[in-house]
Amino acid sequence: MSYEIANASEADLPGILAIYNDAVQHTTAIWNENLADLANRRAWLTERTGAGFPVLVMVDSAGAVLGYASYGPWRPHDGYRHTVEHSVYVRSDQRGQGLGVLLMQALIERARAAGLHVMVGAIESENTASIRLHQRLGFVTTGQMPQVGRKFGRWLDLTFMQLILE
Repeated sequence: MSYEIANASEADLPGILAIYNDAVQHTTAIWNENLADLANRRAWLTERTGAGFPVLVMVDSAGAVLGYASYGPWRPHDGYRHTVEHSVYVRSDQRGQGLGVLLMQALIERARAAGLHVMVGAIESENTASIRLHQRLGFVTTGQMPQVGRKFGRWLDLTFMQLILE
């Protein structure tokens, strides 16, 4: 498969929106229950890029968005400015092909180039595919919080993983 990883643009927003809403509707990767609209994703992209954070997309040769990844502030206080929390999502029909690893590698490179120190991932504890992906990239589990979220009528546990970038 031919693909390219690039900075997201306005043209990528419909593809990002479709992936986001699929995750909202069908997975516990996003703990939102309400679908987003294009204005929501546009505001998210503007906020992230305006703050100097990357939003990366993986597109195929036809320009279709196969996945996206980003990071942003972990906590709002100055002392945490060297730590970011990331997210990575792959289109449902493209999962299991290693695209998430490629997106994460590109995102980690951006974080290192920005001089960041730690990247944090917050993963629903039963999402073993995401946990394995992060382990392959060198992330370690640093904590687990039982029953801190709720979706699809059940309580969700949260696993924190981190990668020291330096």
